[in-house]
Amino acid sequence: MHFIPEALDAYVVAHSENEPDLLKALTRETYQKILQPRMLSGHYQGRLLSMLSKLIRPKTILEIGTYTGYSALCLAEGMQKEGELHTIDINEELHDFQRKYFDASEYGKQIHQYTGDALAIIPTLETTFDLVFIDADKPNYPAYFHAIIDKMRPNGIILSDNVLWSGKVLEPLQKNDISTEALIEYNTLLKEDPRIETVVLPIRDGLTISRVK
Repeated sequence: MHFIPEALDAYVVAHSENEPDLLKALTRETYQKILQPRMLSGHYQGRLLSMLSKLIRPKTILEIGTYTGYSALCLAEGMQKEGELHTIDINEELHDFQRKYFDASEYGKQIHQYTGDALAIIPTLETTFDLVFIDADKPNYPAYFHAIIDKMRPNGIILSDNVLWSGKVLEPLQKNDISTEALIEYNTLLKEDPRIETVVLPIRDGLTISRVK
């Protein structure tokens, strides 16, 4: 997942903004209690999400894939004072864990949780979005894009995580590797769809920034 030497990566992290204490606690508890803790955005990417959100100043945010709530809290840092963040995850067992940290933050009342299939939930959200973060099951990335594109405001931003998939997007496609196949399709979709302009950042496992025209 690292595309620069480990020592240089460590230097980059050391010279970036410090991780807030609440997020340090969330990380510790995730590693202690939750399966697949590497799914966390983590310190460096979390600070990047926070910075992007602060630059965008979104009023409405949609996150597809909450996990334990780390990235939602990072995105909420840049939200407008009366803004709202909607976050969707299919794992109902994580709901209370997420809520605990949301309520411990200053954004608790502005964060709305949804549990279930995002493709069923998104059409029920009667709002448009300034910022969307996609970090859920990879085979559905193209479907998520199609579900949210008409709910984006002009100049809205779509952030997509894991788009380089540990470099597998460059390797011969293995039989039954539906995640890699979907990400290759997704990356092509973001490049070719005339409604957006896209830049891929080789950060961690690949992060795409797409602006709605």
